[in-house]
Amino acid sequence: METKALEFFIACVTAAGFGIAVAAFGCGIAQGIGLKAAVEGIARNPESSGKVTVTMLIGLAMIESLCIYALVIALILIYAHPQAEAIAKLLGV
Repeated sequence: METKALEFFIACVTAAGFGIAVAAFGCGIAQGIGLKAAVEGIARNPESSGKVTVTMLIGLAMIESLCIYALVIALILIYAHPQAEAIAKLLGV
């Protein structure tokens, strides 16, 4: 039972690591594209810089929230799994 709990924990840590890596990569790409479009829009029409900046910041916050959701899921996978007691016994905690 203890070895299966440890294997499950290793799988959860691996999944959490890959999940946060993919989320950070996707959010970084999306934020770069959004920032590029906002800068291009301001360069074409400088008078609209206030509205474009506010909209860009709201959009970047929404994109960043997706990465934060992935972080929350990764932390849940690592710290709140059903076999936490068996792993704690195995590690002597």
